[in-house]
Amino acid sequence: MDAIIFSGLPAVGKTTVARLVAQRLGLKVVGGGDILREIAAEAGVKTSGDDDWWDKPEGISFLQERKSSEKFDKEVDRRLLRRVDAGDVVITSYTIPWLSRKGIKIWLSGSMESRAERMAARDHMSKEQCRKVIGVRDDENLEIYKKLYGIEFGRDLAPFHLVVGTDGIPAETIAEEVLKYLRK
Repeated sequence: MDAIIFSGLPAVGKTTVARLVAQRLGLKVVGGGDILREIAAEAGVKTSGDDDWWDKPEGISFLQERKSSEKFDKEVDRRLLRRVDAGDVVITSYTIPWLSRKGIKIWLSGSMESRAERMAARDHMSKEQCRKVIGVRDDENLEIYKKLYGIEFGRDLAPFHLVVGTDGIPAETIAEEVLKYLRK
């Protein structure tokens, strides 16, 4: 089976939906964020056990350091591209849909408000704090990927086979929609 690649803005539900789809298909999930955290730890950055450690001060600080060197993102992408080539995997990544011709590419979209609500529930933060974090991450991601690859992250959806809105829709329903598409 081809790799299934999920992308979307921060806190849109990529990891949750990817895990549900992977579970139903008996596949492993490999997240770009997990590999980035692994690389950060290899570089001596303290990472927490949380899935979304970069939403916290250590992670935000790492994002700032990451801007000064392309090596972190390029290494994440190199490792993920190897996984795409191997197939039989569900991947979450900001960049791989633009960098690989392989795989089934799915963009999850969601409003700032919906994403802030999701992050607030997940990370036990206020919605206002989450809006600020998401705003920083949205701006940083757009800037980083534009500089590295010329990608208009969040704006250019041309690489995607399927675009699914997540606002107010349970992750299980979104996963079913993706699985229905994959069965076609």
